[in-house]
Amino acid sequence: EHWSLLVESVRSGKAILPQLRGKEVFDYLKDEPELAKVVHETMTTASDLAAVAVVAGYNFGLYRTIVDVGGGQGGMLSAILAATPNARGVLYDLPEVVAEASALLRQRGVEDRVRVEGGSFFDSVPSGGDAYVLKNVIHDWPDGQAVAILRNVRVAAGADATVLLVEMVLPEHDRDFAGKWADLEMLLQVNGRERDAAEYRDLLRQAGFRMTRVVQTASPFSVVEATPA
Repeated sequence: EHWSLLVESVRSGKAILPQLRGKEVFDYLKDEPELAKVVHETMTTASDLAAVAVVAGYNFGLYRTIVDVGGGQGGMLSAILAATPNARGVLYDLPEVVAEASALLRQRGVEDRVRVEGGSFFDSVPSGGDAYVLKNVIHDWPDGQAVAILRNVRVAAGADATVLLVEMVLPEHDRDFAGKWADLEMLLQVNGRERDAAEYRDLLRQAGFRMTRVVQTASPFSVVEATPA
């Protein structure tokens, strides 16, 4: 239904879902618990697909405490901790999202190494992490709100912490790429967008970080690495 109105969304430059439903997507999901359950389970599955390549392509063993900001039910964090047995994790997302996380963390054998916290990254982010992972978080939001999230991470992150954005960083070429389809999806649903490396560098700079590198993986996902400026 949403994609059938793609042309209208492209013309206006605005998400179509709020126009159809009369509310923003995350408020809409709160009022549709059965749909929200499907969405959260789908995101967990998507995290599993990305996690294999991301964990293989980036060395998370450098960090003792890993905070997964907006980490859903813990799919990505579970994969990271499985590959780094000496690390501990903090799973942070909205209370109604992390309420279902314990079963998955237990199933993956990492429950005893994860502290689960409920809250909004627009209010605050747990402190004390050596690494802050944000997978498919920043692409959900336009620039202003994306910077606000990153600034809250900056408040929580110590001087030696590392921020890791797991995103489909748009390439410079004009060939097909999964992130370009995701870019349209973000427009339709949430007024978000995928970004290229220069755009991520600028967002991070505004939030008080310095982008150090972009690590490509065997999947469409890359790891955008940054440290406090």
